[in-house]
Amino acid sequence: MNKHTALQEYTRYVSLNVAAMLGLSLYILADTFFVAQGVGSDGLAALNLAVPLYNIMHGTGLMLGMGGATKFTLLASQGKHRDANRMFTAAVQATVCAAVFFFLLGALGAPGLTRLLGGEGHVGQLTCTYLRVLLMFSPVFLFNDLMICFVRNDGAPRRAMAATLTGCLMNILLDYVFIFPLGMGMFGAVLATGCSPILGLIIQSGHWLGGKAGFHLQKTSPRPAELGFIGALGFPSFLSEACSGVVMILFNTILLQVEGSIGVAAYGVVANLALVVTAMFTGIAQGTQPLLSQACGQRDADRVGFFLRCAIATALALSALVIACTLLFADPIALAFNSEGSARLQALARQGLHLYFFSAPFVGLCILLSLFFTATDRPRPSHIIALLRGFFLVAPVTLVLARLFGLTGVWLSVPAAEALTALIGFMLYLRQPKPRALPPR
Repeated sequence: MNKHTALQEYTRYVSLNVAAMLGLSLYILADTFFVAQGVGSDGLAALNLAVPLYNIMHGTGLMLGMGGATKFTLLASQGKHRDANRMFTAAVQATVCAAVFFFLLGALGAPGLTRLLGGEGHVGQLTCTYLRVLLMFSPVFLFNDLMICFVRNDGAPRRAMAATLTGCLMNILLDYVFIFPLGMGMFGAVLATGCSPILGLIIQSGHWLGGKAGFHLQKTSPRPAELGFIGALGFPSFLSEACSGVVMILFNTILLQVEGSIGVAAYGVVANLALVVTAMFTGIAQGTQPLLSQACGQRDADRVGFFLRCAIATALALSALVIACTLLFADPIALAFNSEGSARLQALARQGLHLYFFSAPFVGLCILLSLFFTATDRPRPSHIIALLRGFFLVAPVTLVLARLFGLTGVWLSVPAAEALTALIGFMLYLRQPKPRALPPR
């Protein structure tokens, strides 16, 4: 293995994907900033109540995209191009079904979802508006997620990054125009968010319409086995996003009881910054995934280990930077979203920023290990990590620490749960057999 060439390949894929995922998360952060400035703390609380549904929708798109693209890459690297194209076709068919479901959920079920998430009064009205419009844009969100994964794995990470970043820049511009000059408030914020993936799809279309794509639709009926492969490999990506939604719903519920809507607004500052941090770790993992899948398909254990070590080193360096920034700049960060100058919101957000982001190194390791198992066609340990992060550890740890230490325990629950999950994930990694070299022809 030529380590210099492998490092160049790793740097290219990871840097482009981190930039793309950072841009993807920034349009949620832009929503948070512009809503805080233009709508106030009620708008910030409403946005935080609605974001878990975005997590679930985005997680569904990533599940179909990551699962389908991973299996596509494994098959294509073995020369099984017809089977690889069947996987792409099955992923498209499943995305159509998911898009119809989320669209109808938004059109018919937004008020019920709002009540379920705890939205009441003026905050509830704003939440309902955001959810209805967001979910009715689900077809473009889901297909954008799907095609980004396939375009990236098809050897065009630069185009995938350009599509993502261009869409995000348009969202930020439209956020400002719709909320301030046009005075459209919460509806303007979500309309800007819904428009951004449309531009992303237009930019990506140059890859598959221009004859450059290695993936093509085939005339075939859906097969349960193919959908099973996609679901098995993509489910950890869904759970990774869904766990963020579960944590937000749990925190929102506790903070509504303890601090009211001002507590939810303060958590909105922390949670939306956490989305950006998680997106950067996801970018590292997704950038490494095609390289790991190719190396695994060729049974090159040296390259698999090299790429994993590079990814872990990158994630740990990023974690140190995140912790330093949230310790040193908590007040300016909180103040940027505190347009009404609330002393209580400022104090709560400062405390959250100081404590919550000690989770950063453990979040990075969990995401990397989960994507490593998926990329190397071993979904079961990836499922275990995702389930521990999303359901089996974070909820009980949060409830116990909140009872013992109050609000401080709430902020520390995510670092504690992610640390336990990272330890279990590392133990699962040590028990996995390493890929063996292909026999000589």
